[in-house]
Amino acid sequence: MPTNPSILITGCSSGIGYACAKLLKARGYFVIASARNPTDVERLRQEGFTTIMLDLADSASIKAAVAETLSLTGGTLNALFNNGAFGQPGAVEDLSRDVLRFQFETNVFGTHELTNLVLPIMRKQGYGRIIYNSSVLGFVAMTYRGAYNASKFALEGLVDTLRLELHGVNVQVCLIEPGPIISAFRSNAFALYQRNINPEHSFHKETYQAIEARLQKEGPVAPFTLPAEAVAEKLIHALEAKHPKIRYYVTFPTYLMAILKRLLPMSWMDKVLRKI
Repeated sequence: MPTNPSILITGCSSGIGYACAKLLKARGYFVIASARNPTDVERLRQEGFTTIMLDLADSASIKAAVAETLSLTGGTLNALFNNGAFGQPGAVEDLSRDVLRFQFETNVFGTHELTNLVLPIMRKQGYGRIIYNSSVLGFVAMTYRGAYNASKFALEGLVDTLRLELHGVNVQVCLIEPGPIISAFRSNAFALYQRNINPEHSFHKETYQAIEARLQKEGPVAPFTLPAEAVAEKLIHALEAKHPKIRYYVTFPTYLMAILKRLLPMSWMDKVLRKI
């Protein structure tokens, strides 16, 4: 059984999850890197990771993943990094009930279910860290990102409540809130846009043309975009600090939006967000 601190990370196929898994493994952590695609799981295994399959949209997969994790660690778990998520683009009025539900299945419901299965383990062992990868869009809303906005707002509400309820328990709960990060997030979002949004029958048809161009553009599309390792650095602090922060901002836009939200009247804030 591993003697190094153990951490289960969701969504390790690319981007933030992959960068965090690599950095923590190099730092001496026993990393259980999970992904929902068998091909990604095998690729990660060939790179030397301890891997498991975990699809946050599937309760059976979540339960099996927790059981396999505990088998690998000998029944304990130091930390959980809830990173797995995706973003469904589209105007709010173009989001069907099923599309919105699918967004929540992974970003909220699956993450919630996984956390609830891990918490009793941490309570029993008397310690633990649970870190959630949220977003600047978890506290400010931006146009044509309504499904993702809603899922991250909901996630942050659950996390803030959980933190209050865990007062006095040696299980620390933290949020990481990145802005623009280099990852496969945009290409994955474009695939979902093509599958679930019909621009030809939308009031927002002209705007969607610009959205399609942005989603297909290679490389960073927003100023101050940082590599995924910037999130990994915050994760290390959240895992190792004696008194971790409740929220970790990543990228200048996140810091800026947090300041503006505190200072500006809501109508002024709306004007700022409409221009982004």
